[in-house]
Amino acid sequence: MLGVAAGSIAAPAFGQQAQPSAAPQPRIARKGRIKQGLWRVNFGPDTKLTFDDQCREAARLGCYGFDLIDPADWPTLRKHGLEPLLAGAGPVTFENGIIHPEVHAQLEKDVRVWIDSVAEQGAKTIITIGGQRRGMPYEQAADNAVAFLNRIKSQLEDRGVTFAIENMNNRRLDPRFGREDQTFGRWGWGVGVCERVNSQNVKLVCDLYHLQIMDGDIAQNIRDTIQWIAHFHTAGVPSRNEIDFSQEMNYRYIAEVIADTPFTGYVSHEWRPTPGRDPLRSIAEALEIMDV
Repeated sequence: MLGVAAGSIAAPAFGQQAQPSAAPQPRIARKGRIKQGLWRVNFGPDTKLTFDDQCREAARLGCYGFDLIDPADWPTLRKHGLEPLLAGAGPVTFENGIIHPEVHAQLEKDVRVWIDSVAEQGAKTIITIGGQRRGMPYEQAADNAVAFLNRIKSQLEDRGVTFAIENMNNRRLDPRFGREDQTFGRWGWGVGVCERVNSQNVKLVCDLYHLQIMDGDIAQNIRDTIQWIAHFHTAGVPSRNEIDFSQEMNYRYIAEVIADTPFTGYVSHEWRPTPGRDPLRSIAEALEIMDV
């Protein structure tokens, strides 16, 4: 593990920022048991890299694509052999999500258009959101979510698109670290919704950062519910920074757990680089940690 974190990655010293080479470089061959992706946030808020530069680095480092990229930028991804691994939520909002029946009629119309658009552009998975409860009992929120998902699941199945609800912790009120009042905090809530809808095209995004804060027991939760997981997100706990030894979670072990299941989707890195650290080095280290 120490070798993974510090041994074989040629990068500048702490505090210096690497620059991508303009010359073509060979793609790093990964083991392939974990198919990894990135977010733009991995490159830091002050990055000078264009999205084209970021895609070039992602491809060189052996990534498969990015999450939540605007469809206008999907051609840039594909120019570098990458894919949009997780499409955005489209018309679904953090406030209402899919649990508020008063928005279901309009939301269904808008979501159907979004599903068709995503399918026609060749993406396979859409992230979606439970929504803020605003006093709604959890059981009623689950009933409402199931009712909405049952209305659209046949279209999802026909178009080969998966709708994946993301878990979020509702304990940390700072929006950088949590989502206040979100109904899908406890992992069992989302699993229960999926079991009731009973479609291979309605699943979950397992955000490991949020899962650790709300439920813990990461390995057993993954093993017990992997059939309902479409996609994973990573970030260190507690800081939501890199997934290295400065954090409480052992992501090398978690990667082994995922790789030993039948999971065939993607694991995307959503952590933010720590100020003062080189983002490109942090990305390379994260990819090495989970390359099991």
